[in-house]
Amino acid sequence: MGLDSLLNIPVNKNLTGNNLIKIELQASNVIEVYENSINPVEGGVVFIGKMPDGKYLFLLLNEKHTNLLWDRLVGEEELSCRGQNARRLKKCKLSHVNAEIIKEVFPFTRAVVIGLTNSIGLGDRLGLANPGHLRALNGSAFRPLLAQQSIRELTRTQRTPDEVMDAAVWAVLQEGYKSGFGSDADHLKTIADIDLMMKAGFTMFTFDPGEYVNNSADTIREDELNSILTSINWDRLDTTSKIIIDKYTEKQIYISENLSLAPNETDVKRAIIKYGNAIAHLRNLYEHIRNNYPESSFEIEVSVDETESVTSPFEHFFIANELKRLGVEFVSLAPRFIGDFEKGIDYKGNIAVFKQEYLKHLAIVKYFGTYKISLHSGSDKFAVYKVIGSINQAFTHVKTAGTSYLEALKVVASRRPDLFREILDYARELYESEKKSYHVSADINKVEEGKEYSDKELAGLFESDDIRQVLHVTFGKVLSDKNQDGTFKFKNRILECLNKNEDFHYELLEKHFRKHLDPFVN
Repeated sequence: MGLDSLLNIPVNKNLTGNNLIKIELQASNVIEVYENSINPVEGGVVFIGKMPDGKYLFLLLNEKHTNLLWDRLVGEEELSCRGQNARRLKKCKLSHVNAEIIKEVFPFTRAVVIGLTNSIGLGDRLGLANPGHLRALNGSAFRPLLAQQSIRELTRTQRTPDEVMDAAVWAVLQEGYKSGFGSDADHLKTIADIDLMMKAGFTMFTFDPGEYVNNSADTIREDELNSILTSINWDRLDTTSKIIIDKYTEKQIYISENLSLAPNETDVKRAIIKYGNAIAHLRNLYEHIRNNYPESSFEIEVSVDETESVTSPFEHFFIANELKRLGVEFVSLAPRFIGDFEKGIDYKGNIAVFKQEYLKHLAIVKYFGTYKISLHSGSDKFAVYKVIGSINQAFTHVKTAGTSYLEALKVVASRRPDLFREILDYARELYESEKKSYHVSADINKVEEGKEYSDKELAGLFESDDIRQVLHVTFGKVLSDKNQDGTFKFKNRILECLNKNEDFHYELLEKHFRKHLDPFVN
């Protein structure tokens, strides 16, 4: 097919797939064009295409036509397209500069506020998974948050917020996704974290006040509670301990037909001690955004899930009610549910008990009616999805990250088994040190050296919880460690494998995330 044909192809006609169209230039050059990426501009079209050395953004204009976009995009004109039926073709790198220009020209490539609806966070630690994520969403009512990365992940992968956002922009353009995507600056703890992510155009800010949560509140002796209450930041809570205790103690709080809360004085004191300083910190973070970025659209998620102590139904109500009193608006809340939400594996615990507790939390969410429940460490929690999907009485946010990295390694295990064995052995050595900041329980003794597994056995290793977690928590070192000569130990080889096996990578992601989403479809 020639260049002229691109000017006549219906735009985004095949959103259920994304055919590659071969375009032959002069001098035997070939561009494989992603059909869904073709978008009209004045005098021509813009599209993403693959060449032997990688992907590029292309601008194709009719003969002698020019426009401002031609002058603004950073790239080089492809002289090989000149001839009797000349067209102007500009080849541009998928750079940050060009991504910023594309966001101006095509509003659908800009992150938006998702709001109160079903949504799924899709962390992409390698920057290549988002097209597969989008394909998995076909036919789903869930809205995606594509650019999702925590400060911890940025540090460990040595990526920047701009790189995370750019990967989402190019994926959306490539796949022709125009339904709107969000971006989650995940697990933010400080004002500096907020400023860093705001500059990159993030729209959702997940506040993590975990360092201000007192995990020992449930076990403190009753005669010690009053003295500890004096350490609460009452100035930022705009109240006193007496007012708060009187406000809740022995008060019948009618939530629903099946749930009423009647906390005693000790319950209230423990809730204040556990979450009082966290609420004050959340207020500080929220007011920083509201006061310093008044022109920006944003949404807030509150996360108290990465703590040791389970969030009781009354504590959930207490957090939401006090934040409401202080004017802190949030779209989702991630409580610390009963049971274990470990990284990269299914739920560990009594699923019947989880359902009973979830119904209580759900009733509280419905009582307020202004936010949704968020499932952190949501990757692969299929038993939990089944429960929530069967109830289907409120909006849900599912947050995933590491599971996409594991799907990438599954590609490596299938297509580059020797490379995967190297990664597995490296991860085994690192696991004990890298697991410290994660909730995992893998037994390293159940993970053999790579040489002990045949090529056929490698793909099946991802069914092992122990191996999944060993690979999951060591991603930072695997992606950032370098050899003595300054080259990456693994990163470039992983990326090369994924690019070479792009279709297979997308197929695995699509299948895997439909398993996440299907339980919510009734």
